[in-house]
Amino acid sequence: MSQHTIRLFIKPGCPWCDEAIEWLDAQGIAYQTLDVNGDAAARQEMKELTGQTKAPSMEVDGEHVLADFGADELEAWWKKMGFAA
Repeated sequence: MSQHTIRLFIKPGCPWCDEAIEWLDAQGIAYQTLDVNGDAAARQEMKELTGQTKAPSMEVDGEHVLADFGADELEAWWKKMGFAA
């Protein structure tokens, strides 16, 4: 299980967001989702963190940010960062 604090900024119905959720779930990684379509504050925070409005975007441990990705990019980034699932 993940010991990281993960916030996943999503847009419901987004296929890349669904892929990210499926990958995290398959790895047993706990995360919090923030719906940027339904929450203006979350949308603004995502924009400030990433410099863009594309989802999914993810913040890990308040330090590491990945934006506008698919499951393959998430998996490669996760390994590159040395995070354990």
